[in-house]
Amino acid sequence: MSKQPRAWQRMLSGRRLDLLDPTPVDIEIEDIAHGLAFVARWNGQTEGDFPYSVAEHSLLVEALFSRMYPTANAAAKLTALLHDAPEYVIGDMISPVKAAVGPEYKELDKRLEAAIHIRFGLPAQTTSALKKRIKKADMVSAFMEATQIAGFTEAEAKRFFGRPADELIAGLDIHLRPPVEVRRAFTARHAELLEALP
Repeated sequence: MSKQPRAWQRMLSGRRLDLLDPTPVDIEIEDIAHGLAFVARWNGQTEGDFPYSVAEHSLLVEALFSRMYPTANAAAKLTALLHDAPEYVIGDMISPVKAAVGPEYKELDKRLEAAIHIRFGLPAQTTSALKKRIKKADMVSAFMEATQIAGFTEAEAKRFFGRPADELIAGLDIHLRPPVEVRRAFTARHAELLEALP
């Protein structure tokens, strides 16, 4: 009889997160922030002395989202901050790899996202309207990352991600930081948004 493969991961908090059946009780923001601060975007193919992490990307997406939708409430902003949170466990796969892996990746991502959202007082499923708004901010972030640190020409980035208005991205230049700094910034922003929830 073959042994069932292990489908859980021990987190630094001591939690044991079951990837096939994640529960909100096993989600800790410190684990998320730590994991995301060490997961590199763009498969690590970025300029600079530090990798551009998913935590840094998430902070940028939330800042862009807040600029694009200034009347958005704290729950919407928190959802934007956590939009890639499942990647603290499953890593950041570039779109072509996600397509090759198939629907199983998407299902795993959805289960983790639901547990994370419930843990922090958000609806398990994000509405399609909010998802679209966050995706718009994500595309602006992708353009900025592509042109500032990932070696894309502006014409290439515009073709793939669209060209954002200059006033939207003014003052939001990307500066790579050590993972420990990004982890602190992510945790601090999460705490601010959590405090602002009704």
